[in-house]
Amino acid sequence: MKHLLKKEKNYNYIEVGEGTPIIVLHGLMGGLSNFDAVTNFFSDKGYKIIIPELPIYTMSLIKTNVKSFAKYLHDFIEFKGFDEVILLGNSLGGHIGLYHTKLYPEKVKALIITGSSGLYESAMGSGYTKRSDYEVIKKKAQDVFYDPDVATKEIVDEVYETVNDRNKLIKTLAIAKSAIRHNMAKDLPKMKTPSCIIWGKNDNVTPPEVATEFNELLPDSDLFWIDKCGHAAMMEHPDEFNTILNNWLTKRNL
Repeated sequence: MKHLLKKEKNYNYIEVGEGTPIIVLHGLMGGLSNFDAVTNFFSDKGYKIIIPELPIYTMSLIKTNVKSFAKYLHDFIEFKGFDEVILLGNSLGGHIGLYHTKLYPEKVKALIITGSSGLYESAMGSGYTKRSDYEVIKKKAQDVFYDPDVATKEIVDEVYETVNDRNKLIKTLAIAKSAIRHNMAKDLPKMKTPSCIIWGKNDNVTPPEVATEFNELLPDSDLFWIDKCGHAAMMEHPDEFNTILNNWLTKRNL
């Protein structure tokens, strides 16, 4: 199901359903369509799903960092007039959600992270020396998933285009450095927001021990594993992801 992109003020976003707002935060090379299954499922369950296009490649280079994206998210939430939101982030999106929660805890009712950066990640900004070689980039895209077939030609083409655009590559490397710089190990123990951690057991980018560490450091978190699953659980096992998250939201009365 194709969702229409709304364009208001400086924001482009998808908005589906009515109810408690869940703001979905995509990753560095993740399109909004990566969350189609989440959008379709939860917009029927009493939630308003909002997926903003993050200004990953349009911010000035000096502002291309996790903190600026977290502030952008805050401005978007203010623009939409939401008092409290649930944040759901994958990869870099998880990191932005975590940093936003650190800065504005009163705005976040709950936090869901999957394959999130913020403690450790490999490959976010490395290995682009052979970026003109399509097969090398294809392999890199496939390695994100447990099942390489999830990396469709459309996904590979998008990654290839991104890393071969000089401006986007510079921004990608800046974000990778920013993700390492904004390590959240010292912040997490102070963050009391209810947190749901859903992780692929076969994640090569943010390995399973990262999820365990998130769970140990966050005071009010629950950790769930998905087997035979890589870095983007909501794409690779959408039904299982949605079931886990729905049960958690119900149990937490969210």
